[in-house]
Amino acid sequence: MSLSRTAAEYMLSDALLPDPSSSRAKGLRLELPSDRLLKFVTVGLPLLLVSLAFAREFSAGSQISCFSPTNFTGKQSAYTDTACWDSLIHHGFDAEGRAITKSLWALKVFPYSLLVVAVLMYLPYLLWRYAAAPALHCDLLFIIDELDKSYNRSVRLVQHMKKIQQASAEPEQFWEEYERARRERYFEFPLLERYLTCKQHAHALVSIYILRNLLLLLFLAATCLYLVFLHLNIFFQDEFSCSIKTGLLQAEPHIPSLIPCKLVFFSVFQLISLSVGSVYVLLIPVVIYNALQLCQWDKGLLSVYEMLPAFDLLSRRMLTCPLNDLNVILLFLRANISELTSFSRLNAVSALREATANKEDIDTVIDFMTLLAGLETTKPKH
Repeated sequence: MSLSRTAAEYMLSDALLPDPSSSRAKGLRLELPSDRLLKFVTVGLPLLLVSLAFAREFSAGSQISCFSPTNFTGKQSAYTDTACWDSLIHHGFDAEGRAITKSLWALKVFPYSLLVVAVLMYLPYLLWRYAAAPALHCDLLFIIDELDKSYNRSVRLVQHMKKIQQASAEPEQFWEEYERARRERYFEFPLLERYLTCKQHAHALVSIYILRNLLLLLFLAATCLYLVFLHLNIFFQDEFSCSIKTGLLQAEPHIPSLIPCKLVFFSVFQLISLSVGSVYVLLIPVVIYNALQLCQWDKGLLSVYEMLPAFDLLSRRMLTCPLNDLNVILLFLRANISELTSFSRLNAVSALREATANKEDIDTVIDFMTLLAGLETTKPKH
C-alpha cells in the first residue's frame, strides 16, 4: 500500500508545471505571423528595389541620352543632357498642330516616392506597437500566468484529495463531499474568468487592430492606383523631345528648337513598378483575411481549458459578437502557444479522455488525475 501511495504522490508531483522563467516576458510575440509577413514585404520590398535602382544610377552614370547635333562639342552635348534631365518636359504637337508640353517629373521622383510608400507602410505597425502592444503584453502575461496557475491548482487539489481520501474511514462520504463541492462551484477560478469576461466587453484592442488593417489596405490600394497612373500617363514614353532654347540660348540660331532624348533607366523603373504593384495586389486579400479573422471565435484554445473544474467561459459566455478584445487576445494566445505550458498538458489529457472507455467518469482534469492516482475504485459512477 505504501508503494502505491508513493507512486501516486510522485505522479501527481510530476504533473505540476515548473515556475515560469523570467524570459517569458521577453519571448511573447506581439504580432501575428501573417502581420509580421505583411510588414516585412510591404516595407522591405520597395526599400530593396529602390536601393537597386539607386545602385544602378550610381554605377551607370547619366540616366538620359540626348541626340545632340553633330556640330555640338563634347561640353555642349553634356550640357544638353544635363538641361534636359533637369527639365524633363516633353514638347510635342497635337492632332491640330498646336504645341503641347508634358511633364515627366514623376519619373525623376519615382524612387523617392517608393521611399514614401515604405514609410507609409510602416505607419500601421507603429500604430499597433505604441497604441496596442503595451496593453496586449500585460494581458497576455496575466492570462498565460493565470491559466498555468489554474492547472497547477487543479493538480494540487488532486494531491489534497488523495491525502484526505487516504485518511478517510468512509470513502463514500468523501466522494459525496466532493460532488457537493462541485455543485456549489468551490473549484471555480473567479479572477481569471471575470478578467476574460471583462475583456469580452472591451473594444480598444480590436479597434486598433481593425484600424491598422484598414490603414494598410488604404495604403496598398493608393500605391496600386499611383502605379497605374504612372503606367497610363508616363511609363509608356521612354523617348521625348527636349527644348534647350531658354535663357541666353534662346536667340542662338544654330541650336535646334527640339532635341530628341531617350531615358536610359526607363525599363528598370517599369520592372520595379510592375513588381511592387503585383506583390501589393496579391497582399490585399491577405489583409482582408486578417481583418475577417475577428468575425468568428477561436474556440479551440479555451475549449481545452474547459477540462479545468468550473471553467466554462466558452459554453456560458462566448455567445456574443466576436468583435471584442477577448477575441484578439485569443488570436495572440494562439500565436504564443509555446509560452502556454499548461496547454500541451491539457491537450494530452483531453486526447486521453477521448480514448478512455468510461468517458462518463471524466469531466475535468481533476477526474482524470483521480483515475491516474488510483481513486477510481472507490469513486461512485455518475
